[in-house]
Amino acid sequence: MKNYLLSFVLLFLTMQVTQAQDGWISLFDGKSFDGWKAAERPGTFTIQDGAIQAFGDRAHLFYMGSVGNHNFTNFEFKAKVMTTPGSNSGIFFHTTYQEEGWPAKGYEAQVNATQSDWRKTASLYAVQDVKEAAHKDNEWFTYHIIVVGKKITIKINDKVVNEYTEGENGKLSSGTFALQGHDPKSKVLYKDIFVKLL
Repeated sequence: MKNYLLSFVLLFLTMQVTQAQDGWISLFDGKSFDGWKAAERPGTFTIQDGAIQAFGDRAHLFYMGSVGNHNFTNFEFKAKVMTTPGSNSGIFFHTTYQEEGWPAKGYEAQVNATQSDWRKTASLYAVQDVKEAAHKDNEWFTYHIIVVGKKITIKINDKVVNEYTEGENGKLSSGTFALQGHDPKSKVLYKDIFVKLL
């Protein structure tokens, strides 16, 4: 029994060290909105089976927690995302909290497989758009956003789908993340939300 317990403790410690070396930090505990603040219509966001569900009238859920003092410049952001048929959402970055409306600061990384908007998942909305979704509705996929200097890379399920390098008059600066509730017909889920500071 002692050997078993010792092995378990060593395995746990090894995992903790590996995670620390890996550099990924969780932004969502899977059970509460700790560190997050919803604007405009908070009821649009609920927690369902360990995931944030965006489903309701337009609203945005901003990360306002202690990691990076919720002000990120160069980073990697990863989340598991699931769209449902006809749904639209987005992940904002380098943005800032605002009480209402579409976030004015930063970029929106589009989330949309089958909704009528032709700009699909991995689009930098209205900046460099993608016309075909690289994932299916009702299936979890990995959304990976990397920002280094003036370059933005978006990967879906580990495949590079969009790369963009800003000119002099770009929107990159620093800021936080926000998840979008787009409209009452859109249901999108987010879980396993992590950031790595670069």
